[in-house]
Amino acid sequence: MSKKLKILVGTVTNTAQSAAQAMEMACAHLMDSIEIQMMDGLGIGIFEEDALYVICTSTTGAGDVPDNAQQLYASLSNEPRYLGAVRYGVFALGDSVYPQTFCNGGLRFDERLADLGAVRVGGIFQHDASAGTEPEVEAANWSQRWLPEAQALKAGLPQATSA
Repeated sequence: MSKKLKILVGTVTNTAQSAAQAMEMACAHLMDSIEIQMMDGLGIGIFEEDALYVICTSTTGAGDVPDNAQQLYASLSNEPRYLGAVRYGVFALGDSVYPQTFCNGGLRFDERLADLGAVRVGGIFQHDASAGTEPEVEAANWSQRWLPEAQALKAGLPQATSA
C-alpha cells in the first residue's frame, strides 16, 4: 500500500500553498512521504503514481480554478483516462461573499475526477475566507481526520493494473 501523500496546489495568493504546508506538517508522522506540488504545468499523468492525493485549491474570477491549475484541469477533459485507482480528498478555499461560485475551484476538480472514476474520500472541505478561521489551522485539522480514513479505504481496494 502506498505510504505517499501528494498535495496538488492551485493558488493565486499562495493561501492554498500555506494550507498545504500545514497539512504536510500535521500529517508528517502518518506518512512515509508527503509531497506538495504546485499544479503549474501538470497534466493528468500526475495521477499515475501510487499515492493518496489532496486537491488543495482556491477559486478565482467567476468561480474558476486558479491560473496555475488551468492546464491540469483542462487535461482531465482533453486527455481523459480511467482513474479508478485514484483516491483523493478536496480542500477547497473560497469566500461565501460569492455564494454562486463559493469554492468552485475545488468543486470543479472533484466533479472532473469523479467523472473519470476517481474516488473521493470523505466530504469536500470548504474553507470560507469570510468565516474568520485560519485556512492553515483548518487544513491541519481536516487532514489529520481525513488521512486515516483515506489510508483505510485505499488499503481495502485492489491496486490498478496498467492496461
